[in-house]
Formats: sequence, structure tokens, C-alpha cells
Amino acid sequence: MRLWSLHPRYLDRQGLTACWREGLLAQAVIGRTSGGYSNHPQLQRFRGSDDPLASIGSYLHGIVDEADARGYRFARDKIQRPGNVSGLPVTDGQLDYEWHWLGAKLASRNPSWKHRLSHVETPDAHPLFVVIPGPVEAWERVER
Repeated sequence: MRLWSLHPRYLDRQGLTACWREGLLAQAVIGRTSGGYSNHPQLQRFRGSDDPLASIGSYLHGIVDEADARGYRFARDKIQRPGNVSGLPVTDGQLDYEWHWLGAKLASRNPSWKHRLSHVETPDAHPLFVVIPGPVEAWERVER
């Protein structure tokens, strides 16, 4: 499961679609309608919020807003608790890590999309998140 901290505008079609599906899975896990992935580390940041279901709802809104802007049709009504949450923290180290990871994925999967992003020096975060200084998040599975 990859719930990108990066703004959805950077995801190619495959990435945006996968993020939507995985966000819906995360919503099911957080809402306890699914037992799979219940201990997935990326869910920690949503579970640590005051209202985890509203937080994942806000995350999904960011994804579906980007899909709408591109003319894709994602089913907005699948969002269980449309929240107006913002300000969950994400570190600049996490964004940098994800930016490089996305670049590597795009280099093999969609080089033309990667080229479209070549002007971006510092990527924006998903609208749910506020960027704070720090290393890669502790929940991220990387070799440290």
C-alpha cells in the first residue's frame, strides 16, 4: 500500500488510480469494514489524528479532486466520511524520499510523465498535509 504524501498532481494515471484504490482500502481498514492491512505502517498517521475516518476522507478528496481536474471519473460517493481535515504533519525528508521513489517508478513506467515533472525542484505535499522539518517518517519502511 502506498498512500503518497506528495500532491496527487505529480502522479501519472496509473499512480493516481492506484492511490485511489489503496486509499479506499485504507478507509475500509480504518472504518473497520476490512481486516486486511490493519497494521500497515502508513495508516499510523491517519489513526493518530483526532478523527481517523475524516482524515482518510480528506485524503481521498484530494485524490478525487485531482481525478476530476483530469476528466477522470472516480466515485466520490465512496468516501465514507467527507472531512474537512488539514494540517496533518509530514516531514520534508519523507517528501524527498517519496519524490525520488516516484521519479524512479516513472523512469521505467512513464518516462514522458517524469519529463513533465523535471521542472519541479521541491514538490508540494498532498493538501491534507503540512510540511515540517525532519527525516523520513519512522513508519516508512526503508533501510536506514
